[in-house]
Amino acid sequence: MCGILGAIGKFDKHVFETALDRLAHRGPDGFGVWEDTDSNILFGHRRLSILELSDLGKQPMTDGDLTVIFNGEIYNYREVKKVLETDGHRFHSNSDTEVILKAYRQWGHRCLEKFNGMWAFVIWDNKQKKLFIARDRFGVKPLFYAFTRNGFVFGSEMKALAPLLDEITISDDFTWCKENIYEYETSDKSLLKDIRRFSAGHFAYFTPGEKIIKPQRYWNTLDHVNPVQEDYKSQVERFRELFFDSCKIRMRSDVKIGTALSGGLDSSSVAAAMHYWGNNADTIEERNHPEDWQNAFVATFTGTELDEREHANNVITSLNLNGHFCEIDATKGIDTLSEYLWFFEELFQTSPIPMIEIYKAIKANGVSVSLDGHGADELLAGYGTTIFNAVKDAPFDIPGIKEIATTYKQLRGIDRSDFNVVVDGFAGRKNMLKFYLAKLLKLTRGQDELVNQLGYFNAALYKEFHYYILPTLLRNYDRYSMAAGVEVRMPFMDYRLVSYSFSLPWQSKLRDGFTKAILRDAIEPVLPASVVRRKTKTGFGTPFTNWFLGPWKEFIQDTINSGVFKNSNVINARQVKVHVDNFYSKPKPTFEEGLELWHELMPFFWEISFYRKVKTL
Repeated sequence: MCGILGAIGKFDKHVFETALDRLAHRGPDGFGVWEDTDSNILFGHRRLSILELSDLGKQPMTDGDLTVIFNGEIYNYREVKKVLETDGHRFHSNSDTEVILKAYRQWGHRCLEKFNGMWAFVIWDNKQKKLFIARDRFGVKPLFYAFTRNGFVFGSEMKALAPLLDEITISDDFTWCKENIYEYETSDKSLLKDIRRFSAGHFAYFTPGEKIIKPQRYWNTLDHVNPVQEDYKSQVERFRELFFDSCKIRMRSDVKIGTALSGGLDSSSVAAAMHYWGNNADTIEERNHPEDWQNAFVATFTGTELDEREHANNVITSLNLNGHFCEIDATKGIDTLSEYLWFFEELFQTSPIPMIEIYKAIKANGVSVSLDGHGADELLAGYGTTIFNAVKDAPFDIPGIKEIATTYKQLRGIDRSDFNVVVDGFAGRKNMLKFYLAKLLKLTRGQDELVNQLGYFNAALYKEFHYYILPTLLRNYDRYSMAAGVEVRMPFMDYRLVSYSFSLPWQSKLRDGFTKAILRDAIEPVLPASVVRRKTKTGFGTPFTNWFLGPWKEFIQDTINSGVFKNSNVINARQVKVHVDNFYSKPKPTFEEGLELWHELMPFFWEISFYRKVKTL
């Protein structure tokens, strides 16, 4: 996991190196710059050392006429390396970066089909005089690019590209992004003028001097969905096999690893799989993971509905993990808000403070890799609103309707306990339901092919996973973790598990009154029943109402009465002030109202913490 920056054209090397320093948080362990003066190319890399800690793993890395900068991790690099060695390639390191170079030399763009991992990388082919640009299947790792008067630039974050632009100004797409905050991550739009996003699951060739880039799609999940014919017991066994193998290869590391644990099903399942492999190392052909893997980190919010200390502690005790509890301090959040929003650099739906704090605690304990449970909700129907789509798949299936009704009844407790917290990125249940109704209406009207292939239920999940929820969540957790110099690995994002999950019928996901049924049954042998059969769900969010009524009250009041707030270019300051005053006039504001207030204030905080800073540094 690292930060990359590249420029082709007439760019000042000193300015380039200064821009690269803006990615130091992504790669605190070292940096490198490579220059080809004949072709006017600059490659820059900030390193977070995970594999091959020696200088043999440094980037930019060159192999003959190929030079690469790479952000991410190829989890199956050992298997790919063995194939390449059989074909005659010789290696000089234990680095997955070198595997990328050799694989590209062997297979060209088809190398992407061989990789299991997350990546954004760019290769300069000095023989062909062109770039090869690629981003992983689901967009776990970010990649931006821009054309300027001086040439072409690309990198991991907007803040690094900004000094190389012709001018730094707010994008014409800003208002659209603000109004479509749950969707703009999967567009090519960004918040700064001229900067575009490179699409997930695509690659491109680029020749210096060209004024356009033409990404080509190499991954479409639908091409890998084949209806599963085996019985449910066999499905559970296959799911368990894929999930456990996904966790195994994601434990490969030359540094300490751990997990961000909530005590919920998804993160607990990851912890359970880590526990299995950690205690069954003799079943693995070669050393797979570091000896220090038992670290579990829990964010706590004492006195609020978001505190999951009790649930997490049950898992820690059951799996004999080393538990670390991190109390999220609301007062500290005021002091760190501007710094954290600089790291985050995007419009955001919830505060990044708790998430960055937990990853900072992970890093402070000497852990640089965290295996997390993101992606399971979108794969396996963790959100209650998705359940209704199963009814469309079983309109005349009375037993099926009863199963759906039972599952929804079980989930009613979630609805009563601030269900909006569950979905990171939705400003309250009301907005979330409006959003879903609009999208699902569009789905049934304009996505017949998708529905025909997957059914209504899996089609809705497909949209959540690929377009509406998960891409934003992936982006957020990249920024949260990288702000602390921690690499997040997500076993549920393994393309094999994703393809298999979308091949399963809805009856394998809604069963016996539970969502995510197949995961529960697959993990049941190694987790306490209190976790596997838990019927409530708490999201990892921020207790805004508690904060706004307590330690943040004076800060919010000072903000809305300041001159810089009144002169903001990205919000209607008068209207937002009215909403703030209304919030504080209520005797007992709800959690949802606190979240909605944050959503109103958020563009202004972005303006003063990121935009004004990126213009002046």
